[in-house]
Amino acid sequence: MSGLLALLDDVAGIAKVAASSVDDVVAAAGKAGAKTAGVIIDDAAVTPKYVQGFAPARELPIIWRIARGSVFNKIVLLLPVALLLANFAPWLITPLLMIGGSYLCFEGAEKIFHVLFPHGSHVIEEDLKNPDPGHLEEQKVKGAIKTDFILSAEIMTIALAAIEAPNLWMQAATLAVVGLGVTLAVYGSVALIVKMDDVGLYLANNAPTPIGRGLGRGLVKGMPGVMKLLSIVGTAAMLWVGGSIIIHGLEVLGFGWLGHHIHDLAYAAGHAVSAQWEGFVEWTAKATMDGIFGLAWGMVLIPVATKVIAPMISRKTKSH
Repeated sequence: MSGLLALLDDVAGIAKVAASSVDDVVAAAGKAGAKTAGVIIDDAAVTPKYVQGFAPARELPIIWRIARGSVFNKIVLLLPVALLLANFAPWLITPLLMIGGSYLCFEGAEKIFHVLFPHGSHVIEEDLKNPDPGHLEEQKVKGAIKTDFILSAEIMTIALAAIEAPNLWMQAATLAVVGLGVTLAVYGSVALIVKMDDVGLYLANNAPTPIGRGLGRGLVKGMPGVMKLLSIVGTAAMLWVGGSIIIHGLEVLGFGWLGHHIHDLAYAAGHAVSAQWEGFVEWTAKATMDGIFGLAWGMVLIPVATKVIAPMISRKTKSH
């Protein structure tokens, strides 16, 4: 009997330690997640554009597929790599992030380039000649997951830097909680945004009061504009995040001239207004300059990617 009581006491002690560890993980995840707020907003702004043009019935399935890919990116691919790099090759993190930032700059700049200088694409033309919604959906989902990988890498890296964990397992558990929490927040929000027009249609037809029906009609009429605005915000966010990654990476590698000048200009802009607007103006000025740099760098990368990298990949793919 005494042996059983001792065993139960040990189990209770282990449970207390486990509960304490869970509390520590949740607290650390909350702190680390807060640091990634800017990138989370960017991720939420970028994603809705991937369901534009599809039938309403396909919107949630597409978002679900992208969300699953995002979880795979964060938990299966990025989490172990982040832990390995942080503990065994921290010097590689900055160059890899800069490559990811360059991709975001390229993708954002390419979208603006197509708006300013519309031109055909043989891939798009083939899709128009042979419309295949299933193929188009597959391409959209792959593109979304690829972009999510870059943003997820930034989220996981920022979170890792903010974690003050005593051991590797605590780091891993905290990163996993951050990854799952961020994915739920981003894609849950996106699902609500893209289905808001359906909610509006339901209210317009079924709301018991004139105010409710008017609200529904307003949602139906307003959501196309909201989706267009989110697409613009998403493109701007790619350039901002990509540009800031490159600039910060240059500073880490010892080339801080550009980052210092942007900081000084943003600081001057903030102090040119009243104290209550100082922080907002300074942040806006820095984000704008980061985005302009991201656009310029992306424009430089467009001919490199389309004339050099893409043909090399195409030749290599055909050779296999």
